Amino acid sequence: MENGAFKGVKSINKNAKNIFDEIAPSWYGFRHHTIFRTELEELARRWQRGKLLNIGCAHGPDFLPFKDNFELYGVDFSTEMLKLAPKYAQKFDFKVNLAQANMRYLPFSDERFDWAISVATYHHIKGEDKRLKAFQELKRVLKPGGEAFITVWNRCQPRFWFKGKEVMVPWKTKDQTLYRYYYLFTYAELENLVKEAGLEVLKSFPESGYRFPIKVFSRNICLLVRRSTSPPSPH
Repeated sequence: MENGAFKGVKSINKNAKNIFDEIAPSWYGFRHHTIFRTELEELARRWQRGKLLNIGCAHGPDFLPFKDNFELYGVDFSTEMLKLAPKYAQKFDFKVNLAQANMRYLPFSDERFDWAISVATYHHIKGEDKRLKAFQELKRVLKPGGEAFITVWNRCQPRFWFKGKEVMVPWKTKDQTLYRYYYLFTYAELENLVKEAGLEVLKSFPESGYRFPIKVFSRNICLLVRRSTSPPSPH
C-alpha cells in the first residue's frame, strides 16, 4: 500500500460500498456522460444488437451508445448508484434491467450475454484471487464468441510513477474526503490475468484521447476480450 496513504483519513473505516454510496449523488453530476464515447460507439457498430451486460454500471452513462438496439442489463454493488440509474435511463429514454451484485458473483445463468462492458471497475477489487474470480465470472456469463470491453487505470501513467500498485484516491464531498481503493495494473499484468481467466485478448490499447505513440504511459488500459468458441485444451 502506498506509504502514508491513510494518514489523517477519517473515512478509512468505511467499506467500499459505503464509500460509493456516499459518492453517488456527486458522481451523477460529475460523470453524466461516458468518457469512452468513441470506443463504445465503435463497439455498438461492431456488435449491432444483442444482450449487453454493464458490470459496475453506476447510474448508467456507459449505456448510451447501446440504448437503441440492445437489451441492456446493469449490475453495481452500490445501492445509491443504482437508485439514480432509473432517473438517468428515463432522462435519456432507454430501458435497462438492474441488479445489485458483487462482480465476483454475478446473478445470471451461464452464457447469458452476447456482450459486456466494464468501465473503470475491476481496478477497485482488492486481492489477486478476487480479481481473477471476477474475470472468471465475466467469462461464465458470456456466450461462446461473446466479447467484452474492459478499462482500468494504468499504473505507468505519470501521476503514479512514484507510487505502489495499490493506492487510495480521494473524492471530496461538501463535508468530508472519501478514499477509494485502486489496484493499478500494467498492460502485461491485465492481459495475463484475463487470459488466466480463460478469455482471449483481441485488442489491447489506450483510450482514444491518448496522442503518444507508445501506449505504455496512457491513463487507461482498454481491452477487447472474447470468450472462445473452442473447448479448453486438455491438460
